[in-house]
Amino acid sequence: MCGRTSCHLPRDVLTRACAYQDRRGQQRLPEWRDPDKYCPSYNKSPQSNSPVLLSRLHFEKDADSSERIIAPMRWGLVPSWFKESDPSKLQFNTTNCRSDTIMEKRSFKVPLGKGRRCVVLADGFYEWQRCQGTNQRQPYFIYFPQIKTEKSGSIGAADSPENWEKVWDNWRLLTMAGIFDCWEPPEGGDVLYSYTIITVDSCKGLSDIHHRMPAILDGEEAVSKWLDFGEVSTQEALKLIHPTENITFHAVSSVVNNSRNNTPECLAPVDLVVKKELKASGSSQRMLQWLATKSPKKEDSKTPQKEESDVPQWSSQFLQKSPLPTKRGTAGLLEQWLKREKEEEPVAKRPYSQ
Repeated sequence: MCGRTSCHLPRDVLTRACAYQDRRGQQRLPEWRDPDKYCPSYNKSPQSNSPVLLSRLHFEKDADSSERIIAPMRWGLVPSWFKESDPSKLQFNTTNCRSDTIMEKRSFKVPLGKGRRCVVLADGFYEWQRCQGTNQRQPYFIYFPQIKTEKSGSIGAADSPENWEKVWDNWRLLTMAGIFDCWEPPEGGDVLYSYTIITVDSCKGLSDIHHRMPAILDGEEAVSKWLDFGEVSTQEALKLIHPTENITFHAVSSVVNNSRNNTPECLAPVDLVVKKELKASGSSQRMLQWLATKSPKKEDSKTPQKEESDVPQWSSQFLQKSPLPTKRGTAGLLEQWLKREKEEEPVAKRPYSQ
């Protein structure tokens, strides 16, 4: 399942992170629709607005379907046929959509058949792992492995394609496959755009944390095919929906349990066991540099990035397998878990597993 994400980049930086090539091979930046509805957050929950990518053809009938729009949409799909005046009265959970039943449920089958495919953008998503024998759940932050690059300097406005690379620090956003729909209030009013995240069985690397994960589109080709409903059929697009092993994670504080908490601490790593003297991976170093220089409000481009030597040494490689089945030889870890101070249970009600 996927019931909480982070997408905290300022709008202009998020735009540059979504640079792409159109059908003619021209470098482009996606245009925004309703940009004022985007609110950066380290802790996004269902019914909040999140940015999604979709084809321009959904808004302009003569547009090239390879061109992209970014639009904030409500998380939790409201079907176009819903008759109540209040979308919160929807009686079933549409936060996620299981890939194995996507063609069976009307709420998802109908918009999918209309080509209403989108890509949900995020820094990463959170998942909670049950601790055997207790009521505790350990949260994790899950994201794409990052490739370390040269520091790009200040984050400022880019006036030409050749400058985009200089002002975007190459942090790779997580791109999740979704479906959206358009709902019009029965008594009139603004059209509500909403989406659901497609989920699949977890990859091997995440199976100890949770049995489900978002359908992640790994790479520009996959993103392009999923969005381009004008050229790629539903049957072909659904071949892109499968687990990926190209993912990494680290444990985070229980502060993320409450969806009202919106601070960098939601993403900050915590260690579950005593660390050995191991060198942090490049992806880990990159994450901390990124957190140190990004803000969901306003960035100070004059603030220098931390030197590598100042970055705390942490990595998901320090994490051990969870204390789940004892047959995996984790009795020692289970004992360590039981000795830890009891953490706060999530305050906000989380959606059930999809």
